[in-house]
Amino acid sequence: RGDAVLLARFSRILQPQRGYDESVTSRYAGDPSKVLLRYKYQFKNTLQYGITTEKDAGEKAFKTSLNPFDFLSFHFYTRRQGLVKAVALGDYTINMGQGLVQWQSLAFKKSSEVTGIVRQSAVVRPYSGAGEFYFNRGAAVTLQKGPWQSTVFASSRRLSANAAVDSSGREYITSFNSSGLHRTDSELEDRKNVTQQSFGGNISYGAGQFKASLNAVQHYFSKPIIKRAELYNLFAISGKSWANASLDYTYTYKNVFLFGEAALDQKGSKAYLQGALASVHPKADVALLYRNIGAAYQSLYGNAFTESALPTNEKGFYAGVVIRPHPAWRLQAYADHYTFPRVRARADAPGSGKDYMVQASYKPNKVAEAYIRFRSETKPANNAEENSEMNEVLPIPKQSVRLHVTYQLSRQLALRSRAEKVWYNAKAEGEQGFLGYAEGIYNSTSKSSAGLRVQYFNTGGFNSRIYVYESDVLYGYSIPFFYGKGFRVYGNLSCHLSEKCTAWLRWAETIYTDRTTIGSGLEQIKGKRRTEFKAQMRWLF
Repeated sequence: RGDAVLLARFSRILQPQRGYDESVTSRYAGDPSKVLLRYKYQFKNTLQYGITTEKDAGEKAFKTSLNPFDFLSFHFYTRRQGLVKAVALGDYTINMGQGLVQWQSLAFKKSSEVTGIVRQSAVVRPYSGAGEFYFNRGAAVTLQKGPWQSTVFASSRRLSANAAVDSSGREYITSFNSSGLHRTDSELEDRKNVTQQSFGGNISYGAGQFKASLNAVQHYFSKPIIKRAELYNLFAISGKSWANASLDYTYTYKNVFLFGEAALDQKGSKAYLQGALASVHPKADVALLYRNIGAAYQSLYGNAFTESALPTNEKGFYAGVVIRPHPAWRLQAYADHYTFPRVRARADAPGSGKDYMVQASYKPNKVAEAYIRFRSETKPANNAEENSEMNEVLPIPKQSVRLHVTYQLSRQLALRSRAEKVWYNAKAEGEQGFLGYAEGIYNSTSKSSAGLRVQYFNTGGFNSRIYVYESDVLYGYSIPFFYGKGFRVYGNLSCHLSEKCTAWLRWAETIYTDRTTIGSGLEQIKGKRRTEFKAQMRWLF
């Protein structure tokens, strides 16, 4: 007998936003509520199927009786023993190599976990998320015979894209809409207006501590892709098809783990990545990664360990180290030097950058923990003061320091506090920012919990914004950023209503003291407050 779960989530901004004002032209088609419904059945680790449907804020609900919301997703996935190892039907993700060709599941880049530089996942994974872009829709199968394993997949789905018409009346695509938002007339006009067909897979051989894989993917589009005539789009994906192929490997020798991938795109542009993890001492680990990704290399769903969001136009070397000199102390640091050989968006010339991070953590016992982190980054960007066709590209420095403390006051109550300071382009009289908060988390013996955070922020502008992770409802996440001046208060509450039913509530309010309107365009709020409410229920069957 497996586990069946039904989850329902509701959220909305409580203040009136301009996009819902009936007097505004091109207003949002729907109401401000965001709704998610998800059903999933899982039997051990061998069978999983489910359905997800979602309506974003501003989207119209109850469009048809069969699909009441804007997004509908179904997945079926099974693992087996023998020749057929895994089968996926409906929606699924494909993750290959180190992300140079395709990686559609969640993957992280630089963080305080300095040795987290490796992409590791099954090639095929079932997709039950609410994102509307990074997945396939069709079928995939993984076969295994001895040391050989092979995956093949086929996908056909309709994507939302910004369309234009050339002088001959031919329609083409200028960019894809990866946000999944279909609220206004223009967004609805672009909804699912291009068909994408994808085929591909990999074949791998593993013997002992060595494994190598050959990967390939081919995409076809019902309309050609023609990006805007900008210099940074010179090598962008174009035409009605695109293909990538790569060879990747992993090898473990004693206390050293080696990994790498070499890739080609449809036009023969190359990308290469090589990394190593090593335990050089019982108290020290090292991570090294070199990448050389051609200025012309392109991949539609690439997500490698790079400075840029996409693996293109980048060379760099990353080195990280973790040292545990004492059971109570943990030191982490990384250095990353990189160059961009050609122009990029918001950088009208080649450039280079560097990124350093040092963190010291102290945990003397089970009830107290603290860390201090310093980060310094210098990244090339256009000089905003220049007003010529080709802007001057300057190295823009940014530094930050953070102190974070956690104390377990009792078995049920934990306290957290943080202070963070940011300096952006300080030598050129840029911006400074500060954020601090205090938080309490209570977990009762009845499996219910509650949390409350009070936060203050004061920054000189958007460039000195500060990101903060916030606790959310189960399976939800929140990493907002703050700039300007104001306060934020949020609270979470979860309660087991019965053995098979759990409820979550979340309330978050931001109060600005330096403005009388919040946001812009159709998202604009008149006033100084922005309040978010979220409720979620989960039933087990």
